[in-house]
Amino acid sequence: MNVTSDPHVASAIREYFDSGHTYEVILDMLKTNHEISISLRTLKTHLKEAGLYRRGNYSPLPEVRRAILNELRGPGQLFGYRTMWQVLKQKHKLHVKRSVVMVLLRQLNPQGIVSRTRRRFTRRTYHSMGPNYIWHVSVLICINTTVSCINGCPERIRADRGTENGCVEQMQMFLRRNHTDSFAGEKSFLYRRSMANQRIEGWWATLRKQSAQFWMNLFQTIQDDGHFTGDVLDKSLIQFCFLNLIQVKAFVNTCNSHKIRPSGSAASSRPVVMYSFPELHSTEDRLKPISMEETTVCMEECSPKCQHPCDETVFELCCLLMVENEWDVSGDPLGAADLYIKLREEVLQSI
Repeated sequence: MNVTSDPHVASAIREYFDSGHTYEVILDMLKTNHEISISLRTLKTHLKEAGLYRRGNYSPLPEVRRAILNELRGPGQLFGYRTMWQVLKQKHKLHVKRSVVMVLLRQLNPQGIVSRTRRRFTRRTYHSMGPNYIWHVSVLICINTTVSCINGCPERIRADRGTENGCVEQMQMFLRRNHTDSFAGEKSFLYRRSMANQRIEGWWATLRKQSAQFWMNLFQTIQDDGHFTGDVLDKSLIQFCFLNLIQVKAFVNTCNSHKIRPSGSAASSRPVVMYSFPELHSTEDRLKPISMEETTVCMEECSPKCQHPCDETVFELCCLLMVENEWDVSGDPLGAADLYIKLREEVLQSI
C-alpha cells in the first residue's frame, strides 16, 4: 500500500512542504510525528504528483495579490515581506517567490514599509542548552494543561515577580521535587525582572508588531468614535464579537517556521526543527518526566476555562438578537466591528 495516498499523510506532507522544510526534515517529521518511514525518492515522487515544486509552477499573480490584500485588511498590514511570504505559503497555499511578495508589498502597503524601516535594532545572541531547558514566562500560563500535553515539565522556568507567577512557581517546584539533576526542586524556578527577561519580552514585542497592534488600533478607533465606555456590557460584547478572531495560532505557526539566519557560532535552522530534532545541533531535549497523578494535583488547583467567550447572560442575549435580525458572525475584523456596534445599539435600546 502506498502510504502517501492516505489523505492525512498527504496533508501532513503538504503542510511541512509549505512551511519550507527540506526533504530530509520532512522525512524525519513523518517518522517522528506520524510513525511513517518512506524513502527520499518516494517523497519526491509524491511531491511531483501533487504539483509541489520549489521552483516553477508559481501561483497566478492576481491570486497572490488578492491574498495579500485580504491579509492587509487585518493584522497582516503589520507584516514584513518575509512574514507575508510565509503566511501566503502556509495559510493560502500559494507558491510564490519571496522577491515578488516584496515588490507587491511595496505597491500595496507603502506606508507599512516606511514605518518598519524607521525602527531598526541590533540583534543579540541567545544560547540555549536544548528544547525545554528553560521556559520564559511573563503572564500566568496554564502549566497543568501544558505539561500534560507534552508529558513532562521544563528543566527551569524564568518569570518576573507578578502575583500570578507565584502559582507557576509552586507547581514547577512541586513537579521537580523528586528529580535528581542540579536544577531540581527550588533551583528549577528563577525570578528575574521582566525587562531583563529578553526572550519572552522579545516575543511579545514581535507579536505586537505583527498582530496585536492592529487590534489595539481598531479598538482605540471604536472607543474614540464613542462606541466603548469600558463597562461590563461593552467588554462582554467585545469578547463576543472578537475573541474568536483574535487568535495567535497563525502567528505562532509562522514564527516557528521562519528560518533563523546564521550568526557567529549560533545554530541556524527553523525553531520547529530545532525543537523537534535537537540531535541535529548536538544537544538534547531537557524535558523532565512527571506522573499523571502529579498533573492531576496541579489541575485541581486551577479554575476550568469558561465555555462562553463572555458573560453567559450577554452571550445568550447576543445569540437571540442575531437570530431575530438574521445577522451572521463575521470572520472579518471590520465586519465584527459592525456587528459589535449593531448589537450594542440593540441592547442599549432594550435597557
